[in-house]
Amino acid sequence: MAFEVKIVAGSYEQISFGYRVCRDGEDWTSKPDFTHHAHTACLSAVASNQRYIATGSKDETIQLYDMKKKIEQGALLHHDGTISCLEFYGTSHLLSGGEDGLMCVWRTKKWECLKTIKAHKGHLSSLSVHPSGKLALTVGTDKTLRTWNLTDGRSAFIKNLKQSADIVKWSPEGDKYVVVSNDKIDVYNLETATVTATITNPKRISSVKFIQNTCLGVAGDDETIRLFDLSSEKCVCEFKAHGNRVKSLEGFTVDDFYVVVTASNDGFIKLWKLQMEKNPEPPKLLLEVNTAARLTCLTVFKAAEDSEPTEETPQPASSSQQVIEDLPLPSKNKRVRIVTEEVVLEECSPKKVKKAVNKKKHQ
Repeated sequence: MAFEVKIVAGSYEQISFGYRVCRDGEDWTSKPDFTHHAHTACLSAVASNQRYIATGSKDETIQLYDMKKKIEQGALLHHDGTISCLEFYGTSHLLSGGEDGLMCVWRTKKWECLKTIKAHKGHLSSLSVHPSGKLALTVGTDKTLRTWNLTDGRSAFIKNLKQSADIVKWSPEGDKYVVVSNDKIDVYNLETATVTATITNPKRISSVKFIQNTCLGVAGDDETIRLFDLSSEKCVCEFKAHGNRVKSLEGFTVDDFYVVVTASNDGFIKLWKLQMEKNPEPPKLLLEVNTAARLTCLTVFKAAEDSEPTEETPQPASSSQQVIEDLPLPSKNKRVRIVTEEVVLEECSPKKVKKAVNKKKHQ
């Protein structure tokens, strides 16, 4: 049975690359789908849902692409500084963070900015949305980890960290999250907001991806990908993926195995077949593509199979119906304090959001 996804990568050379990856039985093939030079500085973030791809750059803009209609949707010009992170929630919303410390919530139907939140005093380094869509976590250079109630856009908890964190990410089941600082990974339990495990990588970490709810893929400033079991805090598998440092790590599930997608400064995008067993063996290389560019970020795009995505309804519907009170927020202790007065919430008028309206053919 044929299977198809698209791999989109950003580069230092200001270009985004798109490749169509197909699987027919045991055969995997790739074909160039597009290259696009929409930014005037290197790309720093890329994200996708079932219809759109968003790219962020040091040129302070977010470029949007409608993959269904094959057109450029326009640009969002709301941040004042590098776009540090982008994340879609289902088909209805996009969240963006930047060096200006802002977290913005966008509605994909009309690309209006619903909320602008002053999330951090310094740069906002990373954000992650809970699977329910009701909570978000952010980390920044002000050495804080912040929990946000997305129903009203206000701060729920603020936790002081010993050093600035680079990455924060929820687990697929939403019962835990990881905070990455340099070469260290702290695993937090949602109910208690305490560290349940600490993992140290040999090199500074550039990207993490949950392979399973208790298995974390880690890429760093070397050529090796490592898989860590969060329960035992041990590395269960490692393999040399590239000839240079790995910048981004993504993946998706096919049948009974997992496909790890890696992008590196050496210009290659590679796909690896990983059999998820008790002690996973080093994965098999499925295919590789040489972009001849220094890659910085990566996403996997898979179009909706049945019909056009319903942009007004977050997915999954069962999770979106869950109210914020049903989620176990971090318990109050000496390491957690509530500082709601530090949060600046602005309801953005249409005049404050600049949006490109000209649509061009998607290249």
